[in-house]
Amino acid sequence: MQLQRYQGETVQEALRAVREDLGPHALVISTRVVRAPGLRGWCGARIVEVTAAANRPMVSEARRQDGLAGGRIGDAARAIAARLEAAGLDPELAREIAEAQPARNRRGATPEDLRRAIADTLAPLAADDREYAPVEVFIGPPGAGKTTTIAKIAAQERARRGDTLGLVAADGFRVGAVEQLRLYADILGAPLTVARTPYELDAALDRARRPLLIDTAGRSPSDEASRNMLRMLAARSDVRSHLVVAATTPPDLARRVFDRFEEARPSRVVVTKLDEAESLRLLLPVLRDRGLPVSYLASGQNVPEDLERATPPAIAAWVSGDPSTGSGSYRASRNDRMWKRGAACA
Repeated sequence: MQLQRYQGETVQEALRAVREDLGPHALVISTRVVRAPGLRGWCGARIVEVTAAANRPMVSEARRQDGLAGGRIGDAARAIAARLEAAGLDPELAREIAEAQPARNRRGATPEDLRRAIADTLAPLAADDREYAPVEVFIGPPGAGKTTTIAKIAAQERARRGDTLGLVAADGFRVGAVEQLRLYADILGAPLTVARTPYELDAALDRARRPLLIDTAGRSPSDEASRNMLRMLAARSDVRSHLVVAATTPPDLARRVFDRFEEARPSRVVVTKLDEAESLRLLLPVLRDRGLPVSYLASGQNVPEDLERATPPAIAAWVSGDPSTGSGSYRASRNDRMWKRGAACA
C-alpha cells in the first residue's frame, strides 16, 4: 500500500484530487489542517492536507502528461530518492526532491543537480532579511550559542560596512554572560546596555538610535522574570525574535524547545553548532514542520567567521553534508584579522 498526500484550500478540493489520482476506492488515512507553503504560510494561512492510500501503483496526472512512460520516470525518480536517502535525507524529503526534478533531468543527475534541487525545495526555509530590524532579539535554551551569535553578527557588520550595532545584555541571572558580551563590546567599540528588568529594557529600546542585538537569559519562559521580559519584547512592533537552537538537538527535544519559547513569538530560527552535527539533517523535519524561516547558520566558535546567512544554497549544502559547496561561510577580511588581533590582546 502506497501513501500519498494531497492538499487543497478545502476538504472537498483535497478529496477531489485524491479521487482523480487514486480513483473512487482510495482509502483516506487522515485529514488535517497545515500551514500553507511559502509566504502565505508565514502570514498565517492554512490549507487542508489529506493522506490517502491505494493498493496500486500511482501515476499522477503530471506524469501522464509528460509524454514518457510512467514506469520509466518513476524508476529515475526512485533512483534519485535512493541516492538522497543514502546521503542521510529523510525518506519523505528525498522523495519530494526527486519528484520535483524535471523528468528530463532525472536520469544522470549530478551532485550539483541534486544540491540545486534541494535548494529549490527548501527555499521557503531561508529568511530573506536584507536589513536589520530596529531590535533583533535572540532567545533560546542555555548553551545554544546566543551570546556568540550576537558577537559574530556585530563583528561582521563592523568589518563589512564599518557600522556599529548596539548590544544589550537582558540577562540578569548569569554574570558570566554579561561579562562575555561586555568583552565583545569593548573589542568592537560597540555600546553595551545591561537591562535587568523589563522596565530597564523597555527604556533602553526607546532610547536607541541604531539597531540593537539583545542577548536574553537561557532560562525557560515559564520562569516569571523571563516571562515578563519576553512578553514585553513580544508586545513591541519593532522587535524581531530569533530562536537559537543547536543542530545537535535531538528532534523530540527540539520540538519541546519550540513549544517552550512559543509565547515569545519567535519569527526566525538560528541554527548553531553545525560543526558538531556535521549536517542540518537532524533538525530539518522539525524546521519544516514549524515553518519558521532560518536567519543564520553557525558552524563553530570563531568570531566572526563561523556564521553565514541562511540562503537556499547554504541550507542545501548543510543538508547534503557538504557545506563547502554552499554560499560560503564568512571569510576573514583584513578588517576581520585586525578585529581578531584585538580580541587576542583583550
